[in-house]
Amino acid sequence: MTHQPVSDSSVPDWRRIDRDALWHPFTQMAEYEREDPPPPIIVSAEGNWLIAQDGTRYLDVNCGYWALALGCRPESVERAVKAQIDRFSHSTLLGISHEPALRLAERLTKLAGAPLNHVFFNDSGSEAVEAALKMAYQYQVHSGHPERCEFLGLGEAYHGDTLGAVAVGGVELFHTTFKPLLFKVQRVPPPHCYRCPWNLKPESCALECAQAVEQAIAERAPTLAALIIEPFVLGPGGIIPQPKNYLERVVRAARKQGVTVIFDEVAVGMCRLGSVFAFEQLDDPKRERVPDIVCLAKGLTAGLLPLSAVLVNAEIYRAFLGTYADRRTFYHGHTFTGSALGCAAALAALDILADEEFLRQLRENTIPALWRMLEPLRAHAHVGNIRGRGLMAALEIVKTRGAPDEPYPGEQRLGHRVVLAARKRGVNMRAIGDLILAVPPLTITQSEIDLFGRVLRESLDEATGISPF
Repeated sequence: MTHQPVSDSSVPDWRRIDRDALWHPFTQMAEYEREDPPPPIIVSAEGNWLIAQDGTRYLDVNCGYWALALGCRPESVERAVKAQIDRFSHSTLLGISHEPALRLAERLTKLAGAPLNHVFFNDSGSEAVEAALKMAYQYQVHSGHPERCEFLGLGEAYHGDTLGAVAVGGVELFHTTFKPLLFKVQRVPPPHCYRCPWNLKPESCALECAQAVEQAIAERAPTLAALIIEPFVLGPGGIIPQPKNYLERVVRAARKQGVTVIFDEVAVGMCRLGSVFAFEQLDDPKRERVPDIVCLAKGLTAGLLPLSAVLVNAEIYRAFLGTYADRRTFYHGHTFTGSALGCAAALAALDILADEEFLRQLRENTIPALWRMLEPLRAHAHVGNIRGRGLMAALEIVKTRGAPDEPYPGEQRLGHRVVLAARKRGVNMRAIGDLILAVPPLTITQSEIDLFGRVLRESLDEATGISPF
């Protein structure tokens, strides 16, 4: 289905400008301009669909890289932003305050509950992680433990692309170049059940992955400022779901040693896993394993505007209180920290995201529908693994299924070939290597899931050379 293409002679040559002036993130520009079909140039959107300059519509199952939680044009969120523009667009939080930030801080702390009683705003997920790392270390300094200056993270973790976030991340593909610039981080293998670092099977292992974290915490506790982890699912590092009881065990180990716990919920928070906060899904009826710091972004504003938040417990916050002469102040922030427009968008988004009926529909209908669609693809000759949780799934493409499955040579870019095949069929998706991402908007409908499933199978067949006949 297409819209009327934009063909007025006054319209600039966007394709030329895209080639000559714009540098895209995570993109080899020498190959980008040769893609077939060419990358769409988006000029409009409606519902869960992007509309390109030539009139082609694309179902956006990448949802603005996992941020457009409520689709491309959530009316109530757009209205809230426009209403805020009519009042004011920007005011600093340095030394004064403003209403949208106050209202959002109150809303988030009430939703999160004690002890997460304080919020520090930032502009992006990476910046939220940077702030959390600095808070965790400065808290140790104020507590009389400046020697606790190291961080513990997971291999294949992804926490953003600013230097601190890169340091605690573990994705070699993205970050190897910058190693000389990074501070030292202790790291343990991820709980990757499909490609287990211990060569074990989930049905017979003893959660050696959790034992590795427990051991690292026990050995390094005197110098650890914090454990940082993406709860339940590692995101861009491979959509790697954590086995049952893994997260509870590692948080308990950190608690035992007095190690601060940071949950990076940038990707998995804001209902992506079926609850407003991912930490709500911990087996923790007494709230003994609520993280000390929680980072939020992406779906926080339904993806309309850049805004992130760091929720912090009362103990850490109190450690920063004193006089200016005490030098306990958190000297961190950005020009647009606590953007009034972003806060207005987040407040409107939370009216939907925190609604009990919306959450019920998500858990009982939308999430199960996505996994029902994906299930038959497990039998595909070139799908080695389908994994994830909530509305966060991925398919790993392999050349040959076996023990172990044999991957395609990287230079063949099979994952991207699937993306291009889907593009021809009106679906916008993304791959990381040979991992096909399925992270649709929370508002995706049953008919759109059905379309996605059909296009996904056809695209897999085309990219891997399987005849449909």
